[in-house]
Amino acid sequence: MPFTDEEIDRYARHLVLREVGGPGQQKLKDARVLIVGAGGLGSPAALYLAAAGVGALILADPDTVDRSNLQRQVIYADDDIGRPKAAAASDRLAGLNPHIFVGGYHGAFDAASADELVDGVDLVLDGTDNFETRFVVNDACVKHGKPLVSGAIGRWTGQVGVFGSRPCYRCLTPEIPPEAETCTAVGVVGALAGVIGSMMALEAIKLIVGAGEALTGRLLIYDALAAETRTVRLGADPECPVCSG
Repeated sequence: MPFTDEEIDRYARHLVLREVGGPGQQKLKDARVLIVGAGGLGSPAALYLAAAGVGALILADPDTVDRSNLQRQVIYADDDIGRPKAAAASDRLAGLNPHIFVGGYHGAFDAASADELVDGVDLVLDGTDNFETRFVVNDACVKHGKPLVSGAIGRWTGQVGVFGSRPCYRCLTPEIPPEAETCTAVGVVGALAGVIGSMMALEAIKLIVGAGEALTGRLLIYDALAAETRTVRLGADPECPVCSG
């Protein structure tokens, strides 16, 4: 379907990019992306993917908006407190770009829901803050052959990586760490969520349009206090419980 005059105006800065242009923007328009976790990472990622013109965004989150979220979850406003995140975020994105479809899933992301949600999209972003859900997301992505963009933050440090069929996220983290930390327990500077969430959106856009070199099989680690980044190359674990078979 050709772009409308409004879409041409909206995506003008993409259309003049050599790596995107009309064909790349059409790929974005045709793409279906699932974002698991509409929190600190999912918020900026969803905003930028909606603004970029990703044709269908599905947001999955079981929580409601709490006042403590507003320090970093920039997709919400004070009036959203108490609302399901999936619904509140969907409303915001629909207002940001009326040319895309936005759907919200307010419920637990378990093996049953993961199969249905992951199977129907082209790409998955995981911005959740617990390893149980991260494992479910990864396992579903491997099962259905979907690329996974994964991010994590805590205190002043964040990381983002892209996982395919091999190595998968479980090659990096085969078991839940015994002293696993969450933002609730250790805190996080709000702006860090914006940095890592935006990086996740950027990796997703690169994967969709086929631009540059994605972080596939690599993990980018950002130390905000030192203003330094480093990239670690990941290998497939021959004994990975998910992708080694």
